[in-house]
Amino acid sequence: MSSTRRHAMHNNAGEARTSRSTGSRMSRTKPLVTLSTTSIPSRRDFFSRLASGVHGAALAWLFGRDLFDASPLQASPEEALRAHDLKPRPPNFPGKAKAVIHLFMNGGPSQVDLFDPKPALQKFAGAAAPRDILNQIEFTNEVGGLLPSPFKFLRGGRCGMEISELLPHLAQRADDIALIRSMHGEHFNHEPALYLMHSGRTLPGRPSLGAWVTYGLGSENQNLPGYVVLDDPKGLPINGIQNWQSGWLPPVYQATRFRSEGPPVLNLTPSEELPNALLEAERRLLRRLDVSHRKSRPSQPDLDARISAYELAARMQLAASDALDLSQESEQTRQMYGLDQEQTASYGKRCLMARRLVERGVRFVQIFIESQIWDSHSSLAESLRYACGKTDKPAAALLADLKQRGLLDSTLVIWGGEFGRMPLSQTRGDPNMAGRDHGPNGFSLWMAGGGIKGGVTYGSTDDIGHKAAENRVSVHDFHATMLHLLGMNFRDLVHERHGLKERLTDQFPARVVTEILA
Repeated sequence: MSSTRRHAMHNNAGEARTSRSTGSRMSRTKPLVTLSTTSIPSRRDFFSRLASGVHGAALAWLFGRDLFDASPLQASPEEALRAHDLKPRPPNFPGKAKAVIHLFMNGGPSQVDLFDPKPALQKFAGAAAPRDILNQIEFTNEVGGLLPSPFKFLRGGRCGMEISELLPHLAQRADDIALIRSMHGEHFNHEPALYLMHSGRTLPGRPSLGAWVTYGLGSENQNLPGYVVLDDPKGLPINGIQNWQSGWLPPVYQATRFRSEGPPVLNLTPSEELPNALLEAERRLLRRLDVSHRKSRPSQPDLDARISAYELAARMQLAASDALDLSQESEQTRQMYGLDQEQTASYGKRCLMARRLVERGVRFVQIFIESQIWDSHSSLAESLRYACGKTDKPAAALLADLKQRGLLDSTLVIWGGEFGRMPLSQTRGDPNMAGRDHGPNGFSLWMAGGGIKGGVTYGSTDDIGHKAAENRVSVHDFHATMLHLLGMNFRDLVHERHGLKERLTDQFPARVVTEILA
């Protein structure tokens, strides 16, 4: 028996003896005052009520630290209002990249048709699928044979990187990109795969890439959002706005959506023009009222974010209008992005907007494509021509434009989807309209600028392009590499929540892919 337990038993026995002896004396002596049995608390009552006293207050304080973060509780009202903001913060070490443009190709681009040529598919065209692949098929009643790509591959740049004829403009920029052919994910459905790519887990509710980056580094321009999303006016991706949420990070790090058609930001222009002096006086008054309101409501991150959003909206009235005014660009630049062609105008406009935003200090910009145009379950050749036709010229123009302006060295550009496609045909009644099913076990992604070694092809899939084989790169490795290029150690980018240290690369092994770094 432990000494602690023996000591407790000794004390309890002593208390029992004292109680018995006290009781016997009281029975022989008439009390001067009769006390109610409810006026003297028992030991049980005392300890049960203790939780609502000092110890309860201490417990509530500790829970408050876990729920709302410690720093706002220790700050003055003015400091608390700035506890989570977009002011620039120093990285862990000097990073090569200062900003990120993420060209997200939602739907799952086919690696064996775009970046990963497989002669074996030509040799064994129509052959039955290997058994290990059949166990991973989503639409088992639509499985066909091995399907070679209907497209030729070009050798681009001095490096001779093999890229599909569907991407002739990108092939011209091959010397600027590092092509990873050995990416692999964890799920074959869009929803979990999108969550994984954007937040590090296949579950909803976690912070997205841009939220993590702005949480760690803030932003260089306080008159524009630190994290901007340029989604397609023809339709949101699967999971909608959850792709760019802040999750349980403070809401100030959630993305701001800018529109590419009509006013970029709704209600940006004031309905009534007022003199500058009057506007400034009005803002100072609102600031004092906000601080007073915040002082009486500590540890309210949603309130902090709402106040910060209103303040940013006021500053954006001039900055956003200037940043998104594409009429300031030369006709040559507009044509380079394809703004003069219906097929490329929408995506080209958003790529050009992204360049203007990072040029002005915005930290993270994501561009999404309409709905699921890369989801080639049928009519493979037709769907790929459409998707590549919309995006190839603008994406290549973005690389060229950043480079000629001296911005590519400090801007990390990423191109890729949530997974790839199977090397099999997926038939839905008509073999001539065959497509490809989802393929998370091996797909391609490329990165350029911001510390990336250009003209490099890294990793490989197996002979038929089904799964990553050599120098495998997980989604978590990709996240770690992106953070490293920005000057952040992925192990040190932490948010404490409910006693846990949460990370983008949480609960999974990850490594920086140093082989593609300049």
